[in-house]
This record gives sequence, structure tokens and C-alpha cells, in this order.
Amino acid sequence: MTFADEFKSAVTPRAALLVIGVLALQLLFIASYVGALHNPKPKDVAFGVVAPGEAAVQTKDQLAKLPGDPLDPRVVKNEVEARRQIMDRKIDGALIVDPRGTNDTLLVASGGGKALANALEMITTRAEGAQKRTVRTVDVAAASSQDFNGLSSFYLVVGWCVGGYLCASIMSISAGSKPANPQRAAIRLGSMALLSLAGGLGGAVIIGPILGALPGSIMALWGLGALVTFAVGAFTLALESLTGVVGIGLAVLVIVVAGNPSAGGAFPLPMLPPFWEAIGPALPPGAGTWVARSIAYFKGNAVTGPLLVLSAWAVAGTAVTMLVAMRRTRGRAATGLSGEAG
Repeated sequence: MTFADEFKSAVTPRAALLVIGVLALQLLFIASYVGALHNPKPKDVAFGVVAPGEAAVQTKDQLAKLPGDPLDPRVVKNEVEARRQIMDRKIDGALIVDPRGTNDTLLVASGGGKALANALEMITTRAEGAQKRTVRTVDVAAASSQDFNGLSSFYLVVGWCVGGYLCASIMSISAGSKPANPQRAAIRLGSMALLSLAGGLGGAVIIGPILGALPGSIMALWGLGALVTFAVGAFTLALESLTGVVGIGLAVLVIVVAGNPSAGGAFPLPMLPPFWEAIGPALPPGAGTWVARSIAYFKGNAVTGPLLVLSAWAVAGTAVTMLVAMRRTRGRAATGLSGEAG
């Protein structure tokens, strides 16, 4: 047998296509992570300005004209309102101008991302210096001392996402990558739900009582973890039901390649390039990270939208998995009836 014959028998067309797909996934992984994270710059960060009378508008206009448009300033009536809007996650920081002196106050929330809080401090310090003023920083939603750079919530959600697509992949591969009937699909979804409850609780206990890395309600984090894990798992099962084993790669493409760098973990959304900033909130890692930080540092505020996003992924994944299984079963039944008629 010649080498060409050996090569053809060793590398089937299907295997070659899968290898090419893995290569494409590898290159997309590099492009996505490096593209999103190699040069973070704040852009149009929601920012409050508190100052008396005309000084408020003047300060807002000065900040709006900073090179590169790092801030999207808006006038806020007083410091109490500025703090409330930060805790409601409507703005990421605020400058409180002292009308009786030259020492102003910057409000930040490092619990929403230490990198962004540091960037706001640098921007305002430079802008204030140009006006012969100084600024002191007050962290109104400080990240835990055990939560380095505010990254623990991101790592927690990534762990839940990994558990979701790995569990779904194992369940499908172990008995064939395509559900044979609705009963099998329902069993897999039910198993995925139970695994999600276990993984959500485990992650919440590890990140909280065991490591002390993230404050916040254990029950709330448990619920979030179960939802994130099931949403990703159901989505993976849906892709596998449609495309077979290729669905695993597609799930990695969406969740890992696109979702992780756009989640706002290492750098919050206003510091990411426009493409990643736009897709991040619509993907499970981004939605989950936002909710985890809200639970830990912002009294559970501003979570309705992200929770609806996660629920939509869970519902859509479940529906597609069941519909494909039922359609395949009906197709086999129709084929059997036509064979009997023949």
C-alpha cells in the first residue's frame, strides 16, 4: 500500500474537516482575546458631575471634551443622588466639586471592576490638575480585599459556564451526539438541571464561606450559578442536537471565544473595543458576571436585564433540543410507515 493510500485510510474527510475546524477555533480564540484585551481604553464611561449652579454645566462640558472621549458626563443634583446612581449601576463614577475650595471628591465603585475605577481616578486627577484643583477618591462599592482586582465574580461565572458545556458534551457523546427521541432529550435536560443546581451551590459555597473571596447572598449566588450553568448546558445540547459533535465546538466558539473576553471581567465593558462591548451583555459570561458583581457589591441592583438574557438562553436551548428530538422521531416514524406501505 502506498503512502497516499495509507494517508487516505488514516485521515478521513470528516476528520480533516474537524481538524480544520479546530484550527479555525484556535485562531479565533487568539484573535478574540487579544483583540478585546490588548489595549483597554475607557470610552464614554457613564459619569456624574455634582457642582453648584453654572459650574455643573461647565465641568460637564470640560469633561466631555477630554481627548479620546473617555467620559460620558451628566449633571447629577447632589452627592446622595450620585451615590444612589452608582449603586443602581446607572453611572460608574462621579465628581463632587467643592465650591468653597480646590479639593474635589471622586466617587468610584471598584466592585464593578478595579481597572475602571483606577482609570477614572487617573482621568479625573489629570483633568483636575489642569484646572489647578486636586481630587480625593472615595470607593462607594469597594471590592473585597480577598477579591483581587474584582475578578472573583468573573472566574466564578467562567467556572459555571465550563461546567455547563462540559456536562452537556459528556452526556451527548456518551450515548451518541444526537438525541434519539424526546424522552432521551428530556432526561438529558433534567440531568442538566440537577447538575446545575449542584454546581451553582458548590460555586457559591467555595467563593463565599470557604475562600471568602466574594461577599453577597449565598442563596442569590446559588440561583445565579444554577441559571448560568443550565443556560450554557441547554444551549450546548441544542447545538449538538442540530449539528452533532460539531456543536461542542460551536458552543466553545460562542461561550469561550466570544463570551469570555467580552464579559467585562478583566476590563469592564466601557474599556473594551466596540464589538466586544456590544456583544458582552447578550452572552452568558457577560450577563452572569454583571449579576454576580451586583449581588456581591451593589445590593442586587440592576439585575433584571441580565437575568432575562440568561433565561432566554436557557429557554431557547431547551426548546430547540426538544423540538429537534420530536422532529427526528416523527421523521423516523414517517419513514417506517412509508417502508411498510411499500
